[in-house]
Amino acid sequence: MLIVAAVVIAAAGPSRAAEAKLNASGQVWIGTWATAAQPAMPGALLSFHNQTLRLIVHTSASGTKARIKISNTYGDRPLVIGGAHIARRTDGADIDPASDRTLKFGGQATTSVPARSMVVSDPVDLDVPPLSDLAISLFLPEATNATTNHILAKQTSYVTLETGDVCAAAKFPVAKKIRSWPFLTGVEVAASPGAFAIVAFGSSLTDGDGSTTDTNGRYPDILAARLQKDGKLNIAVLNEGIIGNRLLNDSPNQEGSPFGAALGQAGLTRFDRDVLDQAGVKYVIVGLGINDIAFPGSLTPAADKMTAEKLIAGYRELIARAHKKGVRVIGSTNPVFENAFLKDPPVTFYTPEKEAVRQKVNDWILTSGEFEAVIDFDAVVRDPSHPTQILPAYDSSDHLHPNNAGYAASGNAIPLSLFKGQ
Repeated sequence: MLIVAAVVIAAAGPSRAAEAKLNASGQVWIGTWATAAQPAMPGALLSFHNQTLRLIVHTSASGTKARIKISNTYGDRPLVIGGAHIARRTDGADIDPASDRTLKFGGQATTSVPARSMVVSDPVDLDVPPLSDLAISLFLPEATNATTNHILAKQTSYVTLETGDVCAAAKFPVAKKIRSWPFLTGVEVAASPGAFAIVAFGSSLTDGDGSTTDTNGRYPDILAARLQKDGKLNIAVLNEGIIGNRLLNDSPNQEGSPFGAALGQAGLTRFDRDVLDQAGVKYVIVGLGINDIAFPGSLTPAADKMTAEKLIAGYRELIARAHKKGVRVIGSTNPVFENAFLKDPPVTFYTPEKEAVRQKVNDWILTSGEFEAVIDFDAVVRDPSHPTQILPAYDSSDHLHPNNAGYAASGNAIPLSLFKGQ
């Protein structure tokens, strides 16, 4: 082992003939962008009717064809998509009209996604550059609640008034800006032979909480940019982080919590959907555990008290499941959290007892040899003069989440050699 510092598919994608042609060319399907589905936040449910969404995403790897994934994972009724397009973004909500492509589903321009399911669109020919912005437009003709969403997009997207289908509009008539990704959970591309994907699987520290909106400043973004600059392989990085997520339990599970179930299913529950089912995945970076340690007695019942042994058992289960699918697992240490707090509701997390658990878990991550490699994010962001606290220069202000500089340091601490020789 190397230690370094610092749902059911409801509709088919491409036909068997199209897949055979792709395979004959030597190309492979990989995710270029992804996000994790979450239930809606109580009191913050987005609703749409006869409106078009233009959702902006940032690619990691390049490809010559594209298809999208639409999730109704947490829906209790069918999700009607009246139209869908994909294009390269120019600026704001606007697109390059020459790149605009109509997306179809089983040959149809509309689709209905059953409750608790997802669909994959048919592929379209589209040159998708790496590290570029795509605009995915979805027309929602019926009254639609965004029961499936990704809450912390850290990216501005756009919504029209109730004016019908404007998916093809080069200049998008913006009525409202949102900073979440309703329904859209993936963009996949047909990539060059040898291309593959890395999934960053974690909590808010993977999701990018504390980074600046519209800067692509999360640590997986930094890693993706470095891999593309290196240029030897077309490697994708898919961000499957969820704020507040835990490895062993849904988050949170305390009755009356203002977050409801919005912080996501347990990592063990969502691992297959968000990691193993991703196109072209060969590696997963596991960044879950700190919320399992920090939440009990703060956001969840004190009875959830975490032990190192429970967390280690959870990591071992993830490792075993990944290895059965041929996916290599890279562990990462749990970061410092002394003085960490939440403003709304007002909560503090740290206790010496929790810190002892964190230290014991990190020691196992670093020394057990059960991961293929380990990234010591804790060592990257902690203050050398006070090693239970985040370095002030990297603190976004809540004493837990890094700012852009802290995420850049984390992303730059990952040796690219981990992913070579494939």
